[in-house]
Amino acid sequence: MTDLPSLDPYEEKPTRREIASRLASTGIAAAAIGGGALFFHDRRRLEAAAPEIPDWRVPRSDAAPKGAAARGADPAANVRRAVAALGGMEAFVKRGESVLIKPNAGWDRLPEQAANTDPNVVAELVRLCRAAGARRVVVADLSVNDPVRSLTRSGLREAAQAAGAEVLDGKSLKLVQASLSGSSAGLEVIDLLFSCQRVINVPVVKHHGLSRATVGMKNWMGVLGRGRNRLHQGIDRAVAELGATFRPTLTVVDATRVLLANGPQGGSLSDVKAVNAVLAGIDPVLCEAWGVTQMGLEPSSLGWITEAEKRGLGRRDLSLVKDLGTA
Repeated sequence: MTDLPSLDPYEEKPTRREIASRLASTGIAAAAIGGGALFFHDRRRLEAAAPEIPDWRVPRSDAAPKGAAARGADPAANVRRAVAALGGMEAFVKRGESVLIKPNAGWDRLPEQAANTDPNVVAELVRLCRAAGARRVVVADLSVNDPVRSLTRSGLREAAQAAGAEVLDGKSLKLVQASLSGSSAGLEVIDLLFSCQRVINVPVVKHHGLSRATVGMKNWMGVLGRGRNRLHQGIDRAVAELGATFRPTLTVVDATRVLLANGPQGGSLSDVKAVNAVLAGIDPVLCEAWGVTQMGLEPSSLGWITEAEKRGLGRRDLSLVKDLGTA
């Protein structure tokens, strides 16, 4: 099935201007129109003063690997091997830093249904961050389904907490103004983006009814507040814009189980393929390209990957991936 806007608590609601326009059409709302203009003047002023989204990347040598992929039956071992091939978590997280780990936790689904990031992948990243000396590790996402059920039934809450993370769902997260452009202009974001020094994007590879696939760039929708469903209009441009806006410290792509159809929510186990692979990377376009190939898709056939590469966000050259083989 496709991503139904009515399921998302952060869907677009009518603006003051739209309400005023509708009232004006009835001939009863001159005052409302004036109030709407004042509201939008104030909102523009607030947006102009809103902070820019930080750049969470760390300096890397041009010769450093852009991505490393590991395969095997143990998702945690795949994470360890892939991250180690990039220099280890110590190359990305320093002692005393706060880290936000952003999985896909959008759906009230079991791990076997592959709608959310595998809990073992997330838990291992928490452990690696803690071992690198992180002062605080937070796992958070704004789910589409009920936030408590999504993080609980997915196994993410229990696994992340056992590994030493604080887990925050949509009922606990605070939304704040941010300076966003393009399709996201005017939307709020979770405040952790400004309080954490490092951010790790941990998407699951899966089918999506609109974009054909979703990997890391579309996963950023889970940090956006009310109105984010409008990004589904002009999806390729919007996803590339998200890739340009959010610059993570590290992207870890989960292809432990891959949902091949009826995404993003899925449901049937017959739609799931066990791939048993993980990629750690610093090139967001490369991460997208590797992810969609795990679904049997050609990266050049997906508009948002082409758009992101045109924007200079990275390269889809899969020869840049260091293949660590199967453990």
